Amino acid sequence: MPPTPRQILETLLPHLRVAAAYARQIQSRIVAQPDKASPNFFAAALSDADLSIQTFVEVLLLGLFPKVRFYGEEYEKTYNTKYFKAIDLGEQDDYLITLDPIDGTQFYLDGFSNYQIILNILNRDDYEAALAISPALDIYHYALRGQGCWRGSLDTPLPDCQPWKIQTTGKTVILGWELSSLVSPLSQHYSVIDLSTDYSRQTQIPTFNAILSGELAGCVLKAGQWIDSAALAFMAQAGGCIVTGLDGQPLPPLHTNQNYRRSGVLVAVSPQVHQHLLAAVQSLPKISAEIS
Repeated sequence: MPPTPRQILETLLPHLRVAAAYARQIQSRIVAQPDKASPNFFAAALSDADLSIQTFVEVLLLGLFPKVRFYGEEYEKTYNTKYFKAIDLGEQDDYLITLDPIDGTQFYLDGFSNYQIILNILNRDDYEAALAISPALDIYHYALRGQGCWRGSLDTPLPDCQPWKIQTTGKTVILGWELSSLVSPLSQHYSVIDLSTDYSRQTQIPTFNAILSGELAGCVLKAGQWIDSAALAFMAQAGGCIVTGLDGQPLPPLHTNQNYRRSGVLVAVSPQVHQHLLAAVQSLPKISAEIS
C-alpha cells in the first residue's frame, strides 16, 4: 500500500528538523544567489539555503518515496527533477509533494525570523497535508485534510502536537502583491499592511504566516501559490478560518488551477472579517476582473 499523508510527514519530519537547523545556523552568513526572473522582488529572491534544502529534500524523497510526484520551487535549478515520476498533479490519490525550501527568502536574507520551510501533499482536488516549519521560532504547524491543524515545538513528535485553533484579537490585514487599491476601503476597519509598499529591510513586518500566530485578522491574495500561501490558507482553514475565492465562493479544485497557483484567495478569522474583505474587493470590480 502507498504511504498515507500522515506517514509521509512522520517519516520526513526528523530530516526536516535537520534542514531547519541548517537554515537557522547559516542565516547570519547566508549568500544570495542571482535573482530569479519574477515580477516582484519577493518572488525573485534566491539564496544558497533555498537550493541546498531543496536538494536535501529531493534526496530524501528519491530514497524514501521514489514513486511520488514532486514539485519544488527551484525545480529548474536542481539536478534531481528529472528523476521524479512527474512534477504535476496526477490522478486522484497519486500524490504530488511540493516544497518551498525557504518561504520568505527576502525576509531570510534580511535577517528576519518569519521565514519557513513548507512541505505539502496535494491530491488532484485539494491538499491532503501541509507542514510549515519556522526554524527561528522553534515551532511547526501541520494540517491533515478533514482532521484539523496542530502546533508544536520542533522537537515535538507529530502525535504530541496540540490542536491549533484561530485565536486572535488582531486588527491587522495583509494585502498581497498588486492589491494596493484595497488599502483605502479596508483602512476604516483595520491596520493594513501592503506588502508591495510596506516592506522594510530594517524592521520586520508580518507576512502571511502570521495568520498561524494570531497576529492577523485576514489576508487578501491576488494569487495563492501552491507551495506557500495557498498551503498556509489550507492550514488556516483547517484551524477554523474562513477561506474563499475573491467572489466569496469555495476555492475550486486544484486540477482546475493554472501555473501551480490559486487565483484570488481571501482568508479571514471570522465571518465579519470575511465580509469586510469581500466588500472591499467587490467595491473595486477591476481587481476581480483581472484575476478572473
